[in-house]
Amino acid sequence: MGMINAIFQAIIQGLTEFLPVSSSGHLSLFQHFTGTSGDGALMFSAVLHLGTLVAVFLAFKKTLIALIKEFFVLIKDIFKGNFKWREMNPERRMIIMIIISTACLIPFVFFKDWFTEISEDSSIFAEGLCFLYTAALLFMADKCIKGKRTSKDITVKNAVTVGFFQGVALLPGVSRSGSTISAGLFSGFSRETAVQYSFILGIPAILGGCVLEIKDAVGESAGTGASVAECIVGFIVAAIVGICAIKLVNWLVKTDKFKIFGYYTFILGIIVIVVSIIERFVGGPLIIG
Repeated sequence: MGMINAIFQAIIQGLTEFLPVSSSGHLSLFQHFTGTSGDGALMFSAVLHLGTLVAVFLAFKKTLIALIKEFFVLIKDIFKGNFKWREMNPERRMIIMIIISTACLIPFVFFKDWFTEISEDSSIFAEGLCFLYTAALLFMADKCIKGKRTSKDITVKNAVTVGFFQGVALLPGVSRSGSTISAGLFSGFSRETAVQYSFILGIPAILGGCVLEIKDAVGESAGTGASVAECIVGFIVAAIVGICAIKLVNWLVKTDKFKIFGYYTFILGIIVIVVSIIERFVGGPLIIG
């Protein structure tokens, strides 16, 4: 793979995991045009995802510590029969709603192989369509009336809505953060709550996906792809860049500049579709380098 290649992919991952432009779509394009797709690329992508998870933990440290503490109290109350749905504090409600949103991914597990095929096949036409879908979501979210729901106001319906949009975001080119933030805004979340809920919700989803990807990659192609050194450097770079990207998204959402990414993904989607058509005529991918 090469160290420069690994660092470049880590930067792409760190930025696009949190910016609403689809990390999987950008990595799929990078691997497509550099000829680095395949099982080895799957393993390295999983390592980069783990790096961005570290960024989430660091960026939302206080909130996550409060949620972890409340989680153990919740378990204790359930076993003692003291759990009451109508008397949940904001942290407990967020925990329950995140569990519900995450559970909405279960039906999408049956389509895992199909999602992987789209990401690793020789065509990028599907990625182009998915970028256009992301653009449409971002434009609609930008038009939403500013909501006022905070963590204490999230309902089961809101959680299911965000969870469904996260499931669709398994497609390469569909932004997970863009989808879940948009779904939160559609549900009346405040800007800050939509961003916070989206990124914290991503922890179990990304971690679970990484475990499955690593398991599949090791089982199918042990010893291929990136070296240990490249994985370590990629992990660190993705984490550092990820923290910067989270701060940027927070600022952009609060200042109503979300549609900037709508324009970007729309233009990118058109370009990708045109390139995929050209590749179909020339009979192969336009590999760079």
